[in-house]
Amino acid sequence: MGAVVVSVIVPPALQLVVPVLVFGSLAILSENLDLLDTRSGVAMSGSMMVFGAAMVVFRAQDQPLGPVLVGLCGGLCLRHMRAGEWTKVVFNGAAFAAAMSIASVPYWLLPDAQHSSPVVLLGASALCASLYVLVNAALVSLVVACASGEPYRAVLRVVRRSDGGVYAFPLCGLGIGWLYLHFGAEIVPLVVVPVLIARGAFASYLELRAAQEQTIETLIHTLEAKDPYTAGHAQRVANFAEYVGAEFTFGPKRLERLRYAALMNDIGKLIVPNQLLNKPGRLTEAEFARVRRHEGVSVELLGRIDFLAPVAPNTTTEAASRAVDGGDEVVEPAIIMVADAFDAMTSTRAYRRALSQETAFAELRAKSGTQFRADCVEALITAIERRGERYGAGHEIDQHDWAVAPPDAGPGSAGLGDLVPEERAGT
Repeated sequence: MGAVVVSVIVPPALQLVVPVLVFGSLAILSENLDLLDTRSGVAMSGSMMVFGAAMVVFRAQDQPLGPVLVGLCGGLCLRHMRAGEWTKVVFNGAAFAAAMSIASVPYWLLPDAQHSSPVVLLGASALCASLYVLVNAALVSLVVACASGEPYRAVLRVVRRSDGGVYAFPLCGLGIGWLYLHFGAEIVPLVVVPVLIARGAFASYLELRAAQEQTIETLIHTLEAKDPYTAGHAQRVANFAEYVGAEFTFGPKRLERLRYAALMNDIGKLIVPNQLLNKPGRLTEAEFARVRRHEGVSVELLGRIDFLAPVAPNTTTEAASRAVDGGDEVVEPAIIMVADAFDAMTSTRAYRRALSQETAFAELRAKSGTQFRADCVEALITAIERRGERYGAGHEIDQHDWAVAPPDAGPGSAGLGDLVPEERAGT
């Protein structure tokens, strides 16, 4: 008697169950083990790797609903659920689902994804990753901008920069998906272990960077405690410098070094007496020479701190002059000089009240090619105008009670002693 073979047809809906449970659980785990980037305030997780693996598996099974379901699972963050923040849970799940749906399109358009060449698969994965980052960043930035009141474009730039490192994740996800298809769901635990190890290493990196940021904040607070009238100056100069660096399309690492250099630009002023920093009149030659000594102190101090030593040479006037004259390919000192001068002109100091933004722009352009590097000047002006930001007289962020009201005209740190604000000069 021959054997009877019974063929069981599994409904398509049931074919979703196992991979959705596997990758949905991994997505939940990834989001609940996310890491907070203290600088940007944006949480980072390995969910992109999970979503990449899910995309490969569900494409092989021709189940376009799978990535959406896994994306919805990614919104199940326990800390939001415990706090009763259900709006965040719903939004995050919807954002992940939308990003996954759109990001999966290039992979779904491949005629035979399982048998495509490695080059084609890598290209499709890179395109999927780009779409995922763009969609997710656009949605997250919208919420952050509404909650914080910050301009949407500014928030989007920060989120995009924070997400830059995730482009390697879909390549790992491609490998995980391939292993799942060939060895089944039991292979997943073997993959999760190295992922958790990698998370631990990344967490250590973020902790180290947070410690570095804390070191910088301590130094800046020390300087501002000595001279409260320049409080906020270092941060504004760093922001302006980053604007220029972004216009020059600097990469994340170079932008970070530029920011550090800008923040530490005036740290040597700790040795300068306050009566010289806030002297209403012009400095004598001896006083000016004493103030200039702070540059050497800055270089020496930063050189003693390992992670700041590389930026120390970029904090001197000599380095900025070489950059302006074209004798040095390093443009960072010239960027910092322009950012510092713009903030000095648009801030009220003991020796002069704030100039208008228009006056500051005009003076930067007038001294382009001599005191300032022209492309840095134009990049800063373009960046500020694009953001619709206003600085200077009538738009100052920091307000101080001065014992003696600063005059309309004064020497100024940018050598603009003859300038008088237009709105006060009656011109």
